[in-house]
Amino acid sequence: MDLREELPSDRDNVRHVHLQAFGDHGTVVADLVDTLRDTGTPDSGLSLVAEHAGQVVGHIMFTRSLLDAPRRLVEVQVLSPLAVAPEHQRQGVGSALVRGGLKTLAEQAVPLIFLEGDPGYYPRFGFAPGGDLGFRKPSLRIPDAAFQAIRLPKYEPWMTGTLVYSEPFWRHDAVGLRDPNA
Repeated sequence: MDLREELPSDRDNVRHVHLQAFGDHGTVVADLVDTLRDTGTPDSGLSLVAEHAGQVVGHIMFTRSLLDAPRRLVEVQVLSPLAVAPEHQRQGVGSALVRGGLKTLAEQAVPLIFLEGDPGYYPRFGFAPGGDLGFRKPSLRIPDAAFQAIRLPKYEPWMTGTLVYSEPFWRHDAVGLRDPNA
């Protein structure tokens, strides 16, 4: 398996991986990825693919967001989404993508990375509940255990506050969990 930055020619294959990996929710996630890709700049995030035998089998995206800290706004990254084609899951593809992204972003002096995700999966990479680290989630719809953060070497203790997602997450209603019975 090879990890590399996503290329423009990967767009359809990345979309297909998200559609497969997220089932009924796949269209929302794939549309979110397309919007994040189209509205970002080359230096505002990171998009990596995992390739096996010439096929894209996994994708991870990190995008710029803000931490509303008391001292000033802090540019941070949000890990979302991470997808692996079903036939390649549980083979280390997702872990390799997360580790590769964390390493690259630490080298780029990013202080913090946030995510909404499985609290049983992400702690192995150093993520911890965001609330326990002094951060507030951007929506009450995000379960406390799912709101996670990792402090990278450029983090400073004054960097606390509320995560502010970039606009595409709100446009695609991809923040937290909706109650279908509400």
